[in-house]
Amino acid sequence: MNTDTIDGNATQLGGQVKEVAGKVTGNEQTQASGVVDQISGFAQKNLGSAKDLAAQAGPLADKAKGFAKARPAATAALVGVIGLALFNTLRGRSNG
Repeated sequence: MNTDTIDGNATQLGGQVKEVAGKVTGNEQTQASGVVDQISGFAQKNLGSAKDLAAQAGPLADKAKGFAKARPAATAALVGVIGLALFNTLRGRSNG
């Protein structure tokens, strides 16, 4: 487990607390901020898990690491697109 995984868990937990606080107080901005923090924490936690897997994997992981180091902007864009797709998928679910 690395710092991204730990920090992601903490951010996700803080987002849950913030979302509940927003619901209790009726503050939609705080509630929405909590949801954003949860998504950010989820992404960071998964990034940490991916780093752990990449550290244990073979040549394919070396290629992915090389790509990320050579093209950090493209890597960030790819992670952002995946995060946005995940957000849209989760947002479309109904609880009832």
